[in-house]
Amino acid sequence: MASQSLELKTSFKVDGTIESIFTGGKASLSADSSQLFTMFGDDVVVTDLDSGVQKLRIQGATDTVTSFALKPDGTHIVIAYQSLLLKVFDTVTGEMIKSFKAHEAPVLAMDVDSTSTLVSTGSADSTVKVWDVDRGYCTHNFKGHGGIVSVVKFHPNPKNLLLVSGSDDCKICLWDLNSRLCIAALTSHVSVIRGLDFSPDGEFLFSGSRDKVINKWNLKALELTKTIPIFESIEALSIVNHNNTHVICTGGDKGIVRLWDMETGELILAQEKDINSHHQISGMIWSESTQTIVAVTSDQNILFYDVNSLKRTRQIAGYNEEVLDICFVGETESHLAVVTNTEQIRIYDIEKRDCDIVFGHSDIVLCVVPFSNGKLMASGSKDHTAMLWSVNPTADPDMRYVHLGTCIGHTDSVTAVAAPCSNMSSAGQFIITGSQDRTIKMWEIGDIAKCGNSETKFKAKYTFQAHDKDIQSIAVAPNNKLFVSGALDRTAKMWSVADGALVGTFKGHKRGIWCVKFSPIDQIVATASTDKTIKLWNINDFTCIRTFEGHLNTVLNVSFLTAGMQLVSTGSDGLVKLWTIKDNECVATLDNHNDRIWGLAVDRSEQHVLSGSSDSTITIWKDVTAEEKKEEAQKSVERIIKEQDLSLLLLRKDYKSAVLLAMQLDQPYRILTILSDVRKAATVSSTESTDAERVDTDLDVTSVTGSKSLDALIQNLPSETLEQLLLYIRDWNTHSKHVQVTQALLYLILKGYNPSVLIELPKAKEILEGLLPYNERHFVHANELLKKSHVLEYTLKYMDSLMNSVDSNMILDE
Repeated sequence: MASQSLELKTSFKVDGTIESIFTGGKASLSADSSQLFTMFGDDVVVTDLDSGVQKLRIQGATDTVTSFALKPDGTHIVIAYQSLLLKVFDTVTGEMIKSFKAHEAPVLAMDVDSTSTLVSTGSADSTVKVWDVDRGYCTHNFKGHGGIVSVVKFHPNPKNLLLVSGSDDCKICLWDLNSRLCIAALTSHVSVIRGLDFSPDGEFLFSGSRDKVINKWNLKALELTKTIPIFESIEALSIVNHNNTHVICTGGDKGIVRLWDMETGELILAQEKDINSHHQISGMIWSESTQTIVAVTSDQNILFYDVNSLKRTRQIAGYNEEVLDICFVGETESHLAVVTNTEQIRIYDIEKRDCDIVFGHSDIVLCVVPFSNGKLMASGSKDHTAMLWSVNPTADPDMRYVHLGTCIGHTDSVTAVAAPCSNMSSAGQFIITGSQDRTIKMWEIGDIAKCGNSETKFKAKYTFQAHDKDIQSIAVAPNNKLFVSGALDRTAKMWSVADGALVGTFKGHKRGIWCVKFSPIDQIVATASTDKTIKLWNINDFTCIRTFEGHLNTVLNVSFLTAGMQLVSTGSDGLVKLWTIKDNECVATLDNHNDRIWGLAVDRSEQHVLSGSSDSTITIWKDVTAEEKKEEAQKSVERIIKEQDLSLLLLRKDYKSAVLLAMQLDQPYRILTILSDVRKAATVSSTESTDAERVDTDLDVTSVTGSKSLDALIQNLPSETLEQLLLYIRDWNTHSKHVQVTQALLYLILKGYNPSVLIELPKAKEILEGLLPYNERHFVHANELLKKSHVLEYTLKYMDSLMNSVDSNMILDE
């Protein structure tokens, strides 16, 4: 392990991402509850609930999704768009099967019947339509509402062809699909209808509205039988099975799930409301197979509750907004604390992608830091406070993250918080906070982890004004005796933990400082700044010993790696950079974000680096240096073996196999040498050997390349290899000394392949653009040589005539 940690890292790859999957609207479960379908802007995202990984993203091509419905058989999903189109997609491949216009205004409510045959749509144009989506046509068009249709629901019995719809005209319409008529308009509610569901026997209809009541309707008598006041604006309603009894489940503006008796209307059970949570429940899904109620909240979270106890069993954070800070928590660092521009702290199980949402702050949380043992964490917020939390991810949901106390005293946002870097006695534990009020406070927390609670208020041991502008970062030294602060006043300062005395100031940055870190080994401090640089400082004389330049914009975060021999940094340019301190060099640039990267976390093993960005994505980077070196070594061995095989093939004069192997090795000039040698050998063979001696040889001066097997090979190459050879020919063709080989190969290729095959090559245009100018030059040169050869012929003929004339004169003289 020690040798691995001291090996310089050179390469990281994406090992996973924690992405947003839900921006509000509708959510739905597959029939087996294994997949979650959610609206995400222009797309519908399919998430595997076992692994938490996005399985499919059905893209809307810049067309906003307004609603969708999933067939019970799970084969297709029907999506409605802002452009008024309905599109049918395959849920496995994401391929669009059909598309057709639905209404004159956006579709806001959808449902599919139990046979997966019919889809109903309710629109802002006040109409309700029924579609046979497999055939792509409308079977029913119902008009009767006087406002936006907010909910539609098919009767669960496929033999009872009944559709009900609710609208903001406060009416519930019952539509008979056989007679194509509205058989009743139920009018008792005084606000928009938000939820409709049927009793298990199908004889009663339950409706929920923002008028804070549930109505029970007898479908045979078509009359109201009971009104249940619940004193909450209802946004979602469903009939669920609680302890083997069917009950009404509601959610609304109070943000809690409640169960009601269908007969008496009495409250059976209510979920406990989270402290400082302000969300409303906007949707609800009942999973019969898992006995789970899934609540969709207005702050884009998806909460899973056990139906019998209403205890939360799982949470999925649908949208992270802008990720401001991240850190590992838990003794095994199995979880990640994430703060976004909300008052919540989100704790992710990195493996399963489950999320616990921690409430406590009353305004946006800005920073979070773990204690060295992983059992505590501290957070700072815009509510002017810092809070201490106990961390136990394996405990019951209510006890995983417990508020142990609050640091109250700052007069502005707490922008930086730091904790001891190494284990120390519980009595010596402390928190250091920095604020936009430009002060630093040190809080002694002692053994509060054992007895603290949300009512506990910590006292500041000391307070002082540290900087002239906002403090952005604080870091504690490995020995817990010193700490350093960085601020927008362009300075970093080092202080004594014991009494807050100033030890020294680091000056040199041209712009504000966003992050400060101590080296785990050396007496060095790293600072990251808006001036696009990272600087290393000697803490003994406060001089700058290194400056790293390479980011295109503000450097927002930095951390040491590899026993202090390397740095990893993030910036506003959306890049993660890996630096080697000794060489002052950037050895890797990692790119997987579209916006500035605020958060950076490195696990203890340094096998994973996590980056959190304003694009609401967290990327998990895995160190693959050792793997790549191993692969490179393996490739080197394989290359040596192939080189030996190539030499043997040339000795055996197996030119066809030699050329193929050289192409695998990507050795273009080795191939050129082979082809040139073959042409020469064929010429020599034809002049020095008899026909009997050449019977068994592959060399043939009449073949284009000098080898019959090579001619056949070149004319029967697969497309990928043919393109590779043409790229080689393009490069060889730039030198006139190779022209005979290149033109012979081009002749074979143009003669042996259909033009359509050549045109379809991905790099055909690039190859042609490289060949044409040089071929024209070679043609001009050949033309010049041809002209010069005619001059020679003329000269020889003239010399012949002179010689004949001389011979005649000599004869006459005799």
